[in-house]
Amino acid sequence: MDTALWIVQVLLAAIFLVTGMIKLTQPRLKMAAGPMRWAADVSDAQFRAIGVVELLGAIGLIVPAAFGIAPLLTPLAAVGLVLTMVGAIRTHVRYGESDRLAVPIVVLALALFVAAQGFTTYSL
Repeated sequence: MDTALWIVQVLLAAIFLVTGMIKLTQPRLKMAAGPMRWAADVSDAQFRAIGVVELLGAIGLIVPAAFGIAPLLTPLAAVGLVLTMVGAIRTHVRYGESDRLAVPIVVLALALFVAAQGFTTYSL
């Protein structure tokens, strides 16, 4: 199970590293005009804050467990990303984007897996 857990952690970290960096490096209004329609309804600071949360979540999925320094932070990071995906799902529903729900639901399920397995694997 450790191998599966690490594969999912690395996959999730890659996803959130990319999405977080996009929110930190791309203009909010450019993203709002394209794939992130919701970005038009938040401030630049809120948009960047979401990017920071995603980036920190990506780091939290890998670094603590890899270095054995406070490895309990890894499942806690996964819980934070679960909450992030709940927000993403709610946003897609609010915007009537039911066709865009599959990816956040799958990512939510993967983050739940990491959280559940992580609390078992990395507990004190």
